[in-house]
Amino acid sequence: MGAGGTPHVQKLARCLGALLAGLAAVLLATPAVAQGSGETIHGTLTYQDAPVAGVTITVSSADGEEIGVAQTAADGTWEVPVPGPGDYTVVLDAATLPSTAPGVARDTIETTVNSQQRKVVLFRVGPPESGEDQPSPEQTSPPGEGGEDQPPGDGSAEAEAGEDVTATAGNNQLLQLFISGLRFGLILGLAGLGLSLVFGTTGLTNFAHGELLLFGAVAALLINQAGVPILLAVLLATLLSAVFGWGQDRGFWRPLRKKPTGLIALMIISIGVSLFLRYLTQFIIGGGRETYDQYTYQDPVEIGPVFITPRDLVIMGICVALLAAVALALTRTRMGKATRAVADNPALAAASGINVDRVITVVWTAGTALAGLSGIFFGMIQGVDYLMGMRILLLVFAATILGGLGTAWGAMVGALVVGVFIEVSAYVVPSELKTAGVLVVLILILLVRPQGILGRRERVG
Repeated sequence: MGAGGTPHVQKLARCLGALLAGLAAVLLATPAVAQGSGETIHGTLTYQDAPVAGVTITVSSADGEEIGVAQTAADGTWEVPVPGPGDYTVVLDAATLPSTAPGVARDTIETTVNSQQRKVVLFRVGPPESGEDQPSPEQTSPPGEGGEDQPPGDGSAEAEAGEDVTATAGNNQLLQLFISGLRFGLILGLAGLGLSLVFGTTGLTNFAHGELLLFGAVAALLINQAGVPILLAVLLATLLSAVFGWGQDRGFWRPLRKKPTGLIALMIISIGVSLFLRYLTQFIIGGGRETYDQYTYQDPVEIGPVFITPRDLVIMGICVALLAAVALALTRTRMGKATRAVADNPALAAASGINVDRVITVVWTAGTALAGLSGIFFGMIQGVDYLMGMRILLLVFAATILGGLGTAWGAMVGALVVGVFIEVSAYVVPSELKTAGVLVVLILILLVRPQGILGRRERVG
């Protein structure tokens, strides 16, 4: 697809880049809300460099309400999602320690979780210490891994980095962050591909695209909660997302195009659709975080110097296969070639005998299916809540603009760049600045290359 080269599109790309930077500044300056947005408490329990498995760890809120219970896995890792930022108490049940462990230095740790933070809490297995000499929670963790104010590069990145990063050190930690970023970028690529296809064929900047991800995640959640196995629920939810995309185009986007309605008006309508779907979802599933019944937590497997769960390997494989399939479809099939022709020049495509409305409907159907599937994958990793679409939308826009607005290839490349940059940057900067860092890079690239990485300066007829 070759949209993204005209002066009009270049100007739009600059405007959207500035808008995204402004939104990021507002989000960073806004106090954390009560709803969860990816916060968890996790750690790794070891004794004499060997993992300790089967130990029960309980997380409670500041007022004593139990939040969740986890058991350490075979590699000693554990994780408990929390409903949002705040103060929490983490308790290790010393009675569940194996006979080979002499005890735990401190079985209760109080910690504070910030917005979108995966807080590391590490218990030191060893002889219990006397009450008057007990270390503080920060001292309980090895230097550079437990506290919030450690300098970058000494291990603190793990406390706030990607969702499933296993505690490692040095180059291994950097490689682990890269793998986490690659997974994030591939999932983001599915979402960005749908957004870019719709923009390329219709010119619509769809601010409701985040809620298309949310639709797929919630559909899979409700089907799964009805007793359907998660794998079948994923297939059904993806089909429902495709039907939802088809219905959107046939129900109101096509009639609005026939009016005709200006692109600015369509963009404002998409914002209204986004708000409607977001708060309808809150009405249906509530304001908390929900998880699927299967494949939410898995023991990671060791592949060389990194750890990764089988679930993440499957997700990455599916994403690669789908992105390759779309790339082949756009270049080898009649519908793909027609899609590129409509993106390049709708009037000329129509004069050549191409059914433009049919192509746009297919794009809406396929794009929404891809977005819904990416939402399901994000839900498996982070949990499902009604704000997840809004959080991801900013990064989807950044990826598509960075790669080249309206180009399918650009969306793929931009998503990988954004995903890897976000996770790897946690190695050297606080997690609160990760998104802002991506947008700074976006602005710098647009200043040098306004059409994006793979965008073209002029159309190819």
